[in-house]
Amino acid sequence: MPIKDYFEHTKGIGVLSTADSAGQVDAAIYARPHFMDDGTIAFIMRDRLTHHNLGENLSAVYLFIEDGHGYKGVRLYLKKVKEDTNPELLAQLTRRCLSPEDDAAKGSKFLVYFAVKKTLALIGSDSPQFRMA
Repeated sequence: MPIKDYFEHTKGIGVLSTADSAGQVDAAIYARPHFMDDGTIAFIMRDRLTHHNLGENLSAVYLFIEDGHGYKGVRLYLKKVKEDTNPELLAQLTRRCLSPEDDAAKGSKFLVYFAVKKTLALIGSDSPQFRMA
């Protein structure tokens, strides 16, 4: 199954974990990733701790827990490849419905792109059978 289809049809909670250059770890709730035409995935983020950490350490892990009974989901091991601040692209990809004033009050937004280095099931060392395309 294409990984994009999995995220389009599966509801759940996502956590993006990063670490700074000293190894201090952070974890934050993040929406499902955006799947880009170049094969990368991307997250919209504000200029907070996660974004700061990615400026020092390009590695991250996105853990996705499916809704429902039991522990099903996926872990994506990521490496930051670039970021963008294009306001039109950010507006097109934004899923939250905030007024322009409320959105601006929350601060700058960045579209941060990642290469997926490895995928694992939520529990154990099995690799889900996902295709990036």
